[in-house]
Amino acid sequence: MSRINGFVGRRSFLRQCVAGVPLSVYTAMKFAGVGGFAVGGSLLWQKQQAVALQAAVADASPANPNPVNGDKALELLLDGNQRFLHQKRKYPDQSLERLRLVAKGQYPFASILGCADSRVPAEIIFDQGLGDLFVVRVAGNVASDMVIGSLEYATAILGSQLIVVLGHRKCGAVAEALQEEPVPGRIGFVVEGIKPAVERVKLRTGDIQENAIIANIQYQAEKLQESSTILAKLIRKGQLKIVGACYDIETGKVSILT
Repeated sequence: MSRINGFVGRRSFLRQCVAGVPLSVYTAMKFAGVGGFAVGGSLLWQKQQAVALQAAVADASPANPNPVNGDKALELLLDGNQRFLHQKRKYPDQSLERLRLVAKGQYPFASILGCADSRVPAEIIFDQGLGDLFVVRVAGNVASDMVIGSLEYATAILGSQLIVVLGHRKCGAVAEALQEEPVPGRIGFVVEGIKPAVERVKLRTGDIQENAIIANIQYQAEKLQESSTILAKLIRKGQLKIVGACYDIETGKVSILT
């Protein structure tokens, strides 16, 4: 299996995909602009589709030449949050030169699964710039199949070795999941994705909403590892770290959950 700086090469990764992988992997491959997989009982790649997939990804960004390990990436994020917290931001990687550089290819040092809440913009609260973070934001920071596929792409293709599941205080999606009443439209999909976490804290003492927010972050982080063979494999090889974190919208502080 080909490797670049210890990281599985894109073509080797794709050959593994041909043998059969979860739906979320196919979702990830959509980033390469490839469609048309066969559906019939189980999902099977035809040879010509696998070849087309390899050709398309060959035009994507080359493998990360200098991946940042998970511990160092987390340190960079927390240092940036401290700068944001104390209003000493450096606004890194936001120049025109940086813009032109990342136009040639992206090498994000960390990935964020965050809530879509307008008060929690990852690049700002971590004081990062263009090409630094691969950010997936969805209400309630729910790890759906589409989200997992996106993060598989960020790690297995782009080389990010850290995923932070970033929830926040006063999360409206979690508050909605605590209610017993039905919700309109497709908001229900978000709520259903959070309810398993809510069930964990119903009998606990203390503030149930705060408990549910923390439980949801932990649940979604666990789901990433349990639902993705790709992410689980990278973790076992020491090439990926997944952590949960909670953002306080009143203070600006990010706290890592243990």
